[in-house]
Amino acid sequence: MTHLFIMLPVVAAMLATTASAQQKSTEAPHYVGSASCAACHATESAAWEGSDHALAWTEPSPDTVLGDFDDAETTLDGARVRLSTEGGAYMVSITRPDGTEARYPVHSVAGVRPLQQYLLETEPGRLQSFDLAWDTRGQRWYDLYPDQDLNPGDGLHWTGPYKNWNGRCAECHATGFRKNYDPRTRRYASSQAEMGVGCEACHGPGSRHVDWAERNRETPVAPPEHYGFTMDFATAGTEALIQQCAGCHSRREPLGDGNPLPGTAFSDAYRLVLLRPGLYHADGQILDEVYVYGSFLQSKMYARGVGCMNCHEPHSATLRAPDNTLCTQCHSPAGNPDFPTLPKRLYDDPAHHFHETGSPGAQCKSCHMIERTYMGVDGRRDHSFRIPRPDLDRVTGAPDACTDCHADRSPDWAAAEIAKRHPRSAARPHYGVTLARGRADPQAARTALLDLAGDTGQPGVVRATALWLVEQRADRPAADRAATMLDDPDPLVRAAAIGVQKAAGQQDRVQRVLPRLNDPAKMVRIQAAKALLGVPIAHMPERMAASMRRAMSEWQRSLVARADFPETHMVIGGTALTMRNTPAALGAFREAVRMDPQREEAWVMLARITAATKGGEATRAVLDQALAANPGSDVLTRMRDSIGR
Repeated sequence: MTHLFIMLPVVAAMLATTASAQQKSTEAPHYVGSASCAACHATESAAWEGSDHALAWTEPSPDTVLGDFDDAETTLDGARVRLSTEGGAYMVSITRPDGTEARYPVHSVAGVRPLQQYLLETEPGRLQSFDLAWDTRGQRWYDLYPDQDLNPGDGLHWTGPYKNWNGRCAECHATGFRKNYDPRTRRYASSQAEMGVGCEACHGPGSRHVDWAERNRETPVAPPEHYGFTMDFATAGTEALIQQCAGCHSRREPLGDGNPLPGTAFSDAYRLVLLRPGLYHADGQILDEVYVYGSFLQSKMYARGVGCMNCHEPHSATLRAPDNTLCTQCHSPAGNPDFPTLPKRLYDDPAHHFHETGSPGAQCKSCHMIERTYMGVDGRRDHSFRIPRPDLDRVTGAPDACTDCHADRSPDWAAAEIAKRHPRSAARPHYGVTLARGRADPQAARTALLDLAGDTGQPGVVRATALWLVEQRADRPAADRAATMLDDPDPLVRAAAIGVQKAAGQQDRVQRVLPRLNDPAKMVRIQAAKALLGVPIAHMPERMAASMRRAMSEWQRSLVARADFPETHMVIGGTALTMRNTPAALGAFREAVRMDPQREEAWVMLARITAATKGGEATRAVLDQALAANPGSDVLTRMRDSIGR
């Protein structure tokens, strides 16, 4: 791991800063646990008890373990698995095809419905999510990834980095979580104030609130600001409330270690993943497991000020009303005074949905919230609340709600049926057309993408995605147009506009991006630091140089916080090459393949650097290692065959 400290010379200072911050945190509000809230907030506490939040992460006990541990046997990745109890502990015994056996006590339990996972401690402090899960409805054990047959050492095996609980999952299943990964020892010393998503996971540390409440029992005492919480739900406003939920209900890249303090702006804690191939369909519909926020940002409901809690009760984590009743609290002839722009019409009627009342097709969610199943049994709905557009199939290739149910019919049939009822529906423009064309050929679609990015009437996540596509084939005129978006109100757009500036001349790039080093959003400041990597600080005025150092330090800290991710070392390796630091680049790519031996792009970079520094013999040795881990790789085979030609 030497490369990490070659690349990041401020690590020691950062560790000292972190220790100092932790010391100061003892003087700041601290966590007191959900049990401290129950006496005064009995109704909310009763709703929370037994909720998906409360049971997001628990210790194993007869009350929490739902799976069959009565000497049940099954298979996983070709290994025989026995699930049993022993001295009160829940045990997982794995006998591999070669006869070797591993036995683990269940460390803890993740989730409660519709599936439950079990966490195993494979070395002190390192928790891994076992790929054998319990289907709570079907009452069966099942393989989460039945199409894979993986061996230990594969990055995707349940013992690998992508199934690590500390780094990939825990922060959204705990309160006050700190990952505490030490890149020197490659060990975790993780901690949490409370297992499960407790009261303070959303409201913030409660010590000041409890102190005020205790003093107020005898003598009236004025409440502290926000009643002592870092997040005041009564005054925060809809956008802040959405961002509080989005911290976990989103596909994003964390910028820090563990839970940010509740009330922290999303763009100061995370970088949202855009509508990229493999994650979203070209029109922005859900594809991979992207959770909710990226979808909801696309919706007209979000644009009109609807928030999570208009539909979801936060303490029980349940819907506020069943079925269509949830929707008709607003979408009805009576309307809703909180959303005055909404037309007052009868929607829950065959004249609108064209299906028999009470049938699945008459459910609002069937047409406006398509469902996709993840983790084998977990159905999740798209929160972009879109109108079905089967007429766009020929351009976007994306699914539509009509043929989701009418699987024996074609999108053309569905488009024709909608046209009969809504003749003008196909004339409505949709950003999915431009994004689809941008995916196919970003250069040919560049003008349309820039037009979309500049359209402030479109969702920010869509505009930022358009800019990301432009970045793939950007030229100077594109950089000039994108420069106007560097001051956009949406941090997603500002960050994406920075990416396009790589196509500008160096002087223009520096002049345009420098002000963003002081952007109010950390995500944007980090993006600016990346864009200015390699610019000589010595040639900057001191005020700008200081801003550059601060933003660069934020970026470095975010990398250190993700030092247990193979993808982080790919970034460090690329950065090291930009800085012409070959030893750091070699160290980074080697760490990436140590964590994930199937990461072909890291092996390719190792081979190229070795060829440039040590010659053919050493390069062959690297590629032999690479092919041992990736025997079917055409890329690595061609590289190996080309040596010596």
